[in-house]
Amino acid sequence: MMHANCKISNLAHACLGYLCKFSINTPRVTGVLYSYKGYTNDFIKMGVNMDKIQNTDKKRMNKVRVARFILRQGETTKQEIAGSLGISMPTVLQNVKELVDSKLVIETGEYQSTGGRKPKALAINGQLKYAVGLDITKNHISYVLIDLTGRIVKKERNRKNFENTLAYYEEMNDKMQEFIDSCKVKQSKILGVGLSIPGIIDLEHKNLIDSHILQVHNLDLDIVSSFIPYETYFENDANSAAFAEISGETKNVIFLSLSNTVGGSIYMNQEIYKGDNYKSAEFGHMIIETNGKECYCGKKGCIDAYCSAKVLSALTDDDLELFFAKLKEKDAVCTDAWDEYLDYLAITITNLRMAFDCDIILGGYVGAYLKPYAIELSDKLKKYNLFENQTSYVQNCRYQLEASAVGAAMKFVDVFFEKIE
Repeated sequence: MMHANCKISNLAHACLGYLCKFSINTPRVTGVLYSYKGYTNDFIKMGVNMDKIQNTDKKRMNKVRVARFILRQGETTKQEIAGSLGISMPTVLQNVKELVDSKLVIETGEYQSTGGRKPKALAINGQLKYAVGLDITKNHISYVLIDLTGRIVKKERNRKNFENTLAYYEEMNDKMQEFIDSCKVKQSKILGVGLSIPGIIDLEHKNLIDSHILQVHNLDLDIVSSFIPYETYFENDANSAAFAEISGETKNVIFLSLSNTVGGSIYMNQEIYKGDNYKSAEFGHMIIETNGKECYCGKKGCIDAYCSAKVLSALTDDDLELFFAKLKEKDAVCTDAWDEYLDYLAITITNLRMAFDCDIILGGYVGAYLKPYAIELSDKLKKYNLFENQTSYVQNCRYQLEASAVGAAMKFVDVFFEKIE
């Protein structure tokens, strides 16, 4: 039995913790974090005033909304917050005061005014906390440090062939510690370390079920995290990249990753749909050519065999940057290969558009080079998609090689804002 004189804020926190033990290792919760259905009678018996708890949580969620709005806007005013979120000015003033007192929000100056007092400009204090992201691939490890605004403070990419050995994981952590030290950030300011891995990940059991690229199966991820002196989070590389690209999005979006393998992510109703068996968005293994090229999975005609970065880099000694340099110089072989690549990419995009009817972000290694070829791709899309005259639903990625590492790190930033008290 809880003591009757317990402060309602502590009591609410305890009860809500009983309902939803929110941690970085659980699936992301969006919208209202806690559900009271089915537990109300238990709490009443414990002497808990449910109206007070719900009111307390409503106040907290308003503060979360205000903080997230400031984050999304980059810079804003109290007046804009009240108008955009539909919250009364007294509530906004109280929430902003508490956020400023906690040093999460800072005043960055004043806006121009046509008369009267100039409104203060508000922004998130990015230097309050940081998160680290690692992207493990077959031949490299990428490290990034981001601040609370998602800004990349520093990034580094080291060549390192993957090995499922304790020595590999120990060296990975040592390099990470050196990287953090070089950023001159105190350990107490690190929220955690997110790790992006190519493969099918069971987050609930912290298990890498399968990774064709790394050639590992049923890897206990606790072994990996045991070397890291911070809270850890693991995610599939395509989902991580998608999270970086779609952070702050409110619309449904498909992320198509065009790296050494083709994958992606489905972002619906403000969360990533992972599928019943954690195998959603395996776009690379959709068939677009009957009895076509053989894919590494054993099937023929998969998208991966036509749209992976390897299709292009194979022409320039596995150097994708060199391929695009030659393409720019109008090399005949590269030009023909690129034309065929865009054709199959247009078919893939059209199929995804027909299936999901939402915007599509093109990312991955090839996605980073696509912007100058948007008109060519658009012309091909119009040839295959006869239902639409415009192709504005196709978007270029914001990040290049560091997208997956950034996305893995951003999970900690997301949870930090969700847990604001």
